[in-house]
Amino acid sequence: MASPSKQKATEERLQEIRRAAAESSAHQGNSDRAQIQGHDSYYGLPALKPPVWTWEVPLYFFIGGIAGVSSCIAFIANIFHVDPALVRLSLWIALGGSAICPILLIADLGRPSRFLNMLRVFKLQSPMSMGVWILVAFSGCAFSAMLGNELVLRGYGSLMVSGFRWCGEASAAVTGLLLASYTGVLIGATAIPVWFTHRRFLPAHFLTSGLGGSSAILELSGFFIPATQLFGFVTAGMEIIFELLFEIRKTSVDVPLHQGRSGIAFRIAGVLEGPTALAIRLVWGSAPNGRRAAAICFLAGALLSRYAWIWAGRASAKLPAVQFALQRDGGAKP
Repeated sequence: MASPSKQKATEERLQEIRRAAAESSAHQGNSDRAQIQGHDSYYGLPALKPPVWTWEVPLYFFIGGIAGVSSCIAFIANIFHVDPALVRLSLWIALGGSAICPILLIADLGRPSRFLNMLRVFKLQSPMSMGVWILVAFSGCAFSAMLGNELVLRGYGSLMVSGFRWCGEASAAVTGLLLASYTGVLIGATAIPVWFTHRRFLPAHFLTSGLGGSSAILELSGFFIPATQLFGFVTAGMEIIFELLFEIRKTSVDVPLHQGRSGIAFRIAGVLEGPTALAIRLVWGSAPNGRRAAAICFLAGALLSRYAWIWAGRASAKLPAVQFALQRDGGAKP
């Protein structure tokens, strides 16, 4: 039978166990830190969940931006007594976009009930909640503006109808401006590094793209007026500035904007929206076909840009070392 002294652990033995446990823990911690810094996983898993949005969401961003800015163009054109046909087309573009956008969102969510459930909550701190309510408000305002304008064009220009029209167009312009820019706020208010880092530029970038897309559709419809030409020059120039800012940044956060599928798409989109569209307007902008070509280039670049940002977000979520670096630095400054 073993003696009691052998059955009980001595103080020296306990100290040895504690030292062995401490050394094992330190070795495991160093191994985990090396894994975080040198690999694309955290304990074998991604640090962030990649965006699960389907192809409908970037298309919604694109159409929503054009629809929102079109309502602003209609309101301003009505104030300055521009061609009523341009006002009417702009309002129909806004209304059409407001009808297509919910369909795209419902298709991404999978069931209409999920879209309706989002309307049960009104949360100012949630960009997604506010985005849904902005879309609903814009849809109602765009319909009111279109209805009031159609009544006036058909001779029902009473004081009440005119007031209804102006209220509809003004509210549609305000909510449309929010709709065109909030999508940039939406993706910027996430933990995805490449989106979060550029959160201050994205709303302006999306709004500029929406303005260029809306004026491009007007030009393709035959409105070759100085205003649409001016919008084309301004938006193409702004897109060049944005692309230069994104191109100059060569940090680890911006890797998805320069490499892989997202990087290729992002650069093609930037070339189409900016230098190509601007060069066509400078060289061939006096001819209707030249303005149509510039408009097509800008529209193609704006659409591709939305998909490039979503692809960049998915690639960025697979780079945990970047996320940990942002946390150590207390957040990146755009």
